[in-house]
Amino acid sequence: MKLRWSRALTCLSALALAFGAATVPAAADAPTVSSGWNNYSCKPSADHPRPVVLVHGTLGNSVDNWLGLAPYLVARGYCVFSLDYGQLPGVPLFHGLGPVDASAGQLADFVDRVLAATGTRQADLVGHSQGGMMARVYLKFHGGADKVHTLVGLAPDNHGTDLDGLTRLLPYFPGAKQYLDRATPGLTDQIAGSDILRRLNEGGDTVPGVHYTVLATRYDEVVTPYRTQFLDGPDVHNVVLQDLCALDLSEHVAIGLLDRVAFHETANALDPAHATRTTCTSG
Repeated sequence: MKLRWSRALTCLSALALAFGAATVPAAADAPTVSSGWNNYSCKPSADHPRPVVLVHGTLGNSVDNWLGLAPYLVARGYCVFSLDYGQLPGVPLFHGLGPVDASAGQLADFVDRVLAATGTRQADLVGHSQGGMMARVYLKFHGGADKVHTLVGLAPDNHGTDLDGLTRLLPYFPGAKQYLDRATPGLTDQIAGSDILRRLNEGGDTVPGVHYTVLATRYDEVVTPYRTQFLDGPDVHNVVLQDLCALDLSEHVAIGLLDRVAFHETANALDPAHATRTTCTSG
């Protein structure tokens, strides 16, 4: 019971942050260039022939979400790029709150920019939370299928979330969902059963030609139930982190920010020809 209340409070805190963000004074967005990545002069090598585009989660941004994984991939020889998407007017730094379909259009433009700069035909995508699901909207509805080789989702809400049951309480608060729809459509788009999720998943979870990996944690308190993150399709690899390392206690945020087990498995998905076994000591 204590764990359930802890998860509920975490989810409520995220919603409160989304509401409160609307009152934060305008400030400069997160910088677009960070040490080692977003280097538009980077040219992919023969070992890693595709650039990697990192797609942050809800309330994240192009820098903070990737302070662990971006340097990890750069150190392994990848050209790495990250974008900001889903910005709301007057809300700095906390992004991913705009409509998911519009965010997918922003991702489409960004991938085109990266492909042009690197002189490559395809990119690999790594998305955390909403970023893993929204990337699939790009693949299916915004022409991304031919431009993406691999998609890795870190705790992606591929079939939506019930936020540990909290979303089922919305009907008991008249006007709450309508307010969220207007103020932060990126949140309500991620609730299980939303229109965008229905359209995304009807006819199958995947598109031909793209390699999919989903990394999930049993301790996820945001995208629940955690197995709804998994995809069904002919070229899908679904992974539970605790099956690789039983001692891994990472929850929804940590899997994208600092989990070296998830980072190692991400590298394996990006370069399966040179994959090595992922264990608790993988680094």
